Amino acid sequence: MAEKRNIILFGVLVLLTISYWLSSSFFIGDKPFKIKMLEQEETELNENLISAQILASKLDRVYTLFQENLALSQQDSLAEDASLPFLNSLTDILDDLDIQLLGIKPKDRESKGDYYKSPYVITIECSYDVFGKFLAEIERSPRLITVNEYEVKNGVERVKTNITEDDLLDQVFELNLATITLVKSRARSQL
Repeated sequence: MAEKRNIILFGVLVLLTISYWLSSSFFIGDKPFKIKMLEQEETELNENLISAQILASKLDRVYTLFQENLALSQQDSLAEDASLPFLNSLTDILDDLDIQLLGIKPKDRESKGDYYKSPYVITIECSYDVFGKFLAEIERSPRLITVNEYEVKNGVERVKTNITEDDLLDQVFELNLATITLVKSRARSQL
């Protein structure tokens, strides 16, 4: 009797095993492989989408770069010796950072082939930390700006005349910077 029961249990076990394999091959089949392939394809498409989004944002930056720095002619306001849009943005940066402006001296613009450089000598008073933030803001500006040199006016006589350390925190900086303006040439625009 125990033998008969074991044979029946073994037969049921074999029958269940065979039915499991048949049903899994029928219902599931090669779907896990297809799912894995679709997941890989989805990952690749997501990477392509992210790349396209990055390129689109960089193209927006390129458009902004041309919009802010391309003069249509030599008489354009961007190509002037003392460009008011640049001076307005510069004073906004100085106001935001609470930097004291001591002087701005525009110089004559210089023609450098396809572009103009409009140099400025700017004298400001602020701390070293705020000066670093000012340079970072200039770098982030959509306007093409080169800082040719800067000088810190902290000679020995300044140290002797100031009595407290708090008076020495703010320094006088003199910057020689220039804006670069691209000028659209007529010969190239006709091509």
